[in-house]
Amino acid sequence: MTVLGQPVDRTDGLAKVTGQAKYSADYTEPKLAHAVLVTSTIAKGRIVSIDAGSVESMPGGVLVMTHQTAMRLPDGGVTDAEPPAVRVLTLLQDDRVRYNNEPVAVVVAETLEAATEGAHRLQKTIRYEAAEPNVSFNKTKSSAYEPEQMMGRQASSSRGDISAALRQGTAHLDAVYTTPYEHHNPMEPHATLAHWDGPDLTLHDSTQGVSGVSNAVAKVLGIRAEQVRVICPFVGGGFGCKGSTWSHTVLAAMAAKQTGRPVRLVLQRPQMFGMVGNRPCTDQHFQIFAQTDGTLNGMRHDVISPTSTFEDWTETSALITRKLYAVPNQATSHKLVKLDLGTPTFMRAPGETSGSFALESAMDEMAYMLDMDPLALRIKNYAETEPQDNKPWSSKYLNDCYRIGAEKFGWSRRTAQTRSMRQGNVLVGYGVATATYPANRSQASAIARVLADGTAMAASGTQDLGTGTFTVMTQVAADALGFPLDKVHFQLGDSSLPHAPVSGGSQSVASVSPAVREAATQARAKLIALAIADSASPLSGATADRVKVEGGWLIDRTDASRREPAAALIARNGGKPIEATASAEPGDEKKNYAFHSFGAVFAEVHVDADLGTISVAKVVAVYDVGNVLNAKTAHSQLMGGVVWGIGSALTEVSDLDLRYGRYSNGNLAEYHVPVNADIQAIDITVLDHGDPYINELGARGIGEIGITGVAGAIANAVFHATGIRVRDLPITLDKVMA
Repeated sequence: MTVLGQPVDRTDGLAKVTGQAKYSADYTEPKLAHAVLVTSTIAKGRIVSIDAGSVESMPGGVLVMTHQTAMRLPDGGVTDAEPPAVRVLTLLQDDRVRYNNEPVAVVVAETLEAATEGAHRLQKTIRYEAAEPNVSFNKTKSSAYEPEQMMGRQASSSRGDISAALRQGTAHLDAVYTTPYEHHNPMEPHATLAHWDGPDLTLHDSTQGVSGVSNAVAKVLGIRAEQVRVICPFVGGGFGCKGSTWSHTVLAAMAAKQTGRPVRLVLQRPQMFGMVGNRPCTDQHFQIFAQTDGTLNGMRHDVISPTSTFEDWTETSALITRKLYAVPNQATSHKLVKLDLGTPTFMRAPGETSGSFALESAMDEMAYMLDMDPLALRIKNYAETEPQDNKPWSSKYLNDCYRIGAEKFGWSRRTAQTRSMRQGNVLVGYGVATATYPANRSQASAIARVLADGTAMAASGTQDLGTGTFTVMTQVAADALGFPLDKVHFQLGDSSLPHAPVSGGSQSVASVSPAVREAATQARAKLIALAIADSASPLSGATADRVKVEGGWLIDRTDASRREPAAALIARNGGKPIEATASAEPGDEKKNYAFHSFGAVFAEVHVDADLGTISVAKVVAVYDVGNVLNAKTAHSQLMGGVVWGIGSALTEVSDLDLRYGRYSNGNLAEYHVPVNADIQAIDITVLDHGDPYINELGARGIGEIGITGVAGAIANAVFHATGIRVRDLPITLDKVMA
């Protein structure tokens, strides 16, 4: 009986709940020094002077690293590495200030307390020559430009004749939807411990990509990638902000080099707002044209979002619009506005989260204009093939998601008129939205070993962001080897292990599990071959197809009495482990098929008729994500996405002070995320349909689809409850007060 798909408890769960799991800031080294960043208090200008003397003479002081004293880097620290591996970094190579909260110095001391005090004192000595910053998105939108590309994708798209479509149709929607700045706020801040051993550098770095950090840091420092080892077995949340190499990681390495000591640098919570990316705000203009029967003739989606003055980063909000509905005439565009802010970055389902809110709100508005059930409108325009390139889907069961979700939610109880459903003084609203996210896959490698003690291990240089990678890969390896789960150990989070891609884009399961499976399969084949060739083995002389491995035993399929444990076989043959290394990568399947996951999200909201307070009473979500390798961790991931979607809809916003270009709520107290009291019933269903083309296991990633569609479903439910259409997230009580 296969262990794949079973709701196996986390193999790393005990280590986490007992405090044995070591995160990046938990590591220590002899003679460890502590570093604290000093960041700018202006948004644009230059540093005139820094008085480091008083800090350098403090008890316990080790180093004050500024643009005047920092080691010089090859080419000023600028590399040809492409994002997301490395960003345009601030490495104290000049006196420029490009945004508020940008690193301007590093204070290193014997203790964290001394370093913190030194950074506080140094901050007061810095004199700036400030220039007038441009941080107003609304005032600068008129200067928006189209980027050359968006991570390899075209910024604009078109199909059919959108101009002709604008002249057709009986219903016409023209609306603008906006989403705010948002920040990731993982429980674990970014942290790095840097330790040089001669020319070699070891980094304990909280990252979503150990190999990416290794390559990026090596390029910035001008050394070989083999000289940089990055270790990160556990990540206390990343959500995209830890998918790139940022300034603090290289600064820690520089400080360790200059002091000749291991240096630990952990970002303070307010420093998480600015220098390590965020979801940018968006301005999304929608036009939809439809016939009376709900057939969509044309759709236009134009997105404007901000980026920094020194690097282009695009929130790809219109990509979802290109893929989701069968609209013959469509145009999308993305434009950027340069502001004196830090560069944005990936944030859970980047583009799809913000884009699905706008698209699904617009579809809901069109349904009301047509006096049509919002779910029926979506089904009417169901895309049987991928609309942009007309490729067949690798696998798609979205209609089943709609049907099952509607039944479980009780959609048939919905009355069409707004403000028509009440429970006493509470207005009740029902809303629906579609969820979708691309199914991504990259090349990955893995190693598997069968050991002399009867256990086995598998390993790959991937990461576990808390999503369950340790557990899922253990299941994959155990299944392929034929070993019990408790006899298999999986290793990850080390750039010295076989290469794996960044844990982003929901690709880890789809990419790494085929490599682990292949390595384990080859190791099992070698084990069987050894038994067949061993004259002392009960399996001697058998053909390979007659021998199976089950529970760690080699067994003759035709005569179960001919059997022996793997440990005995290996011990008799010298005790050397059986080992295999394998790689797996996508082929040409993307040329022939479109790969996406889908879902349907139904939300019930309650709005106090007098106070405008909003609560989400129930969310029912049904997903088509290919084969699930662990039912328990998958459910957890999808539920977590729904919870974040509730936060995105109702609470999350980073408040930018337009006078100073600094986020005024840069802490966990004032950046509001949902807590247990905010969350009520969440019902998750995953369909049992493997994807026959994504990989041998039929499994797609699920880390990000859970957040998509949720904000749209809630916004639509709020409209149904109140009759007030809120097009600007978050939906707060002041926006629904009649």
